[in-house]
Amino acid sequence: MRDPVATAMQVCPVEIATAVLGGSWKLTIVKHLLEEPLRRGQLKRRIPLAPDRTLTRQLRELEDDGIVHREVFDHVPPMVEYSLTELGHSLAPVVTVVDSWGATYRWTIDATK
Repeated sequence: MRDPVATAMQVCPVEIATAVLGGSWKLTIVKHLLEEPLRRGQLKRRIPLAPDRTLTRQLRELEDDGIVHREVFDHVPPMVEYSLTELGHSLAPVVTVVDSWGATYRWTIDATK
């Protein structure tokens, strides 16, 4: 278990969720993996503003926290595919609500300009 998650376990469930899902691009990664399993390059194309190092780090953390499954296929060159675990799929309602809230927020802010 990653240290931030272990620390959050001593506080409250909101802190646990923040420790697991907080960070650049994590919910966006989950949103795209809810649609289908993807290779890293496919994720990068869907999230072009995510720096390579950040995307890699976030995928590793999501894997460490049991949200993402990383499967390496025996190909030349090697192929790696990311998918959501059962726990990761349980985030679908959360991602839907956060996505909807973000769209409403953007619309509200744009309307005030």
